[in-house]
Amino acid sequence: MNQAETAESLRVSQQNSTSQDYLAALDLRDDDNGIDLLELLTILAARWRLLLVAPIAAGALALGGSYLIAPTYTAKTTFLPPQQQQSSAASALASLGALSGLAGGMAGIKSPADQYVALMQSNNVEDRIIDNFKLIEAYETEFRFQARKQLEQNVRISLGKKDGLITVEVDAKSPQMAADMANMHVTELRRLTSELALTEAQQRRAFFEGELKRTQLKLIEAQQILQSSGFNPGALKAEPKAAAEGYATLKAQATSAEVKLQTMRRSLAETAPELQQQAALLSALRAQLSKLEGTTSDTKNDSDYIGRYREYKYQETLFELFSKQFEMARLDESREGALIQVVDVATPPEHKSKPKRASMAIATTFAAFFVFTIGVLIRHFWRESKARPENADKFSRLGQAWTGR
Repeated sequence: MNQAETAESLRVSQQNSTSQDYLAALDLRDDDNGIDLLELLTILAARWRLLLVAPIAAGALALGGSYLIAPTYTAKTTFLPPQQQQSSAASALASLGALSGLAGGMAGIKSPADQYVALMQSNNVEDRIIDNFKLIEAYETEFRFQARKQLEQNVRISLGKKDGLITVEVDAKSPQMAADMANMHVTELRRLTSELALTEAQQRRAFFEGELKRTQLKLIEAQQILQSSGFNPGALKAEPKAAAEGYATLKAQATSAEVKLQTMRRSLAETAPELQQQAALLSALRAQLSKLEGTTSDTKNDSDYIGRYREYKYQETLFELFSKQFEMARLDESREGALIQVVDVATPPEHKSKPKRASMAIATTFAAFFVFTIGVLIRHFWRESKARPENADKFSRLGQAWTGR
């Protein structure tokens, strides 16, 4: 029994010795490489006055300094961009038959809402706003591009993804100026879109107006030639009116197809399928027209009444087609201006948007507390490290390297 007890006591003694060595190793590790949380709290508690008073003082200074900053007011306007609608000319193309594609390349410009945002951010609009509000002097800039950059920083234009509304927010030192600048963005957008739309409509109107005048002169000339050949109602009944009208319609279609082909060549390559299809259509119309002309060439009489009557009906049909296109272009010119519906008109804001004094004071207080906390800890551990004898040589070499010796 004594030997067993002796062996058991030795085993317990070895276990205790091992546990004590392990705990000592842990304590040594904490002392050498670790940082005790309680020690950190002790260090900070010793400097609690600094950590409490300094951040509060910094926040108070930030709050006081915010009163020296000129207030900024933000005005906002919201509007519905123009909805894309089919122009009256495009809707009537199918009913015009022969000239259905003549104005196809000159249809109304289709612009998404993103394009209206880009228009308000264009130099055209920005320069007019800069000149109207004298922003070069207000922003204290020397050049116009600097005023544009400052204006872009003070203006925020966004497009709602769900509702499709465009919002314009403008920052300014005056409430009235902020509201006026926001509303002027909408006014300038109306002006710019109206000019662009009218320019496109005027081009179509001018084109058809010129064609109409030329056709009218040719129609008058054809009528005079027809009358000089003895044209009268009795002769009209005796002549093949239906055949002549069919020839005139076919010739008008060929002329329309040729004009459309020339218009397409301005914007498409020769290898484009649309251009080749239109060229094939023109060739077919010309072939059919040549066949009719060959059939009627043998029936000429002395007065050539049929040819003159046929030319007259051709000019008359062409004149009617161009007249319809001209009227449609005039109608588009009068109503093609984009309709911008303002949902919320910008009004002078009643309260400033900047600076946010409370947010500035709170943010400064927390930032100062963080900076002072880091500073206290760094200062404490620097002094501790410097006081250790084993670091004296390191600090000596650091000083020599700093002084350049």
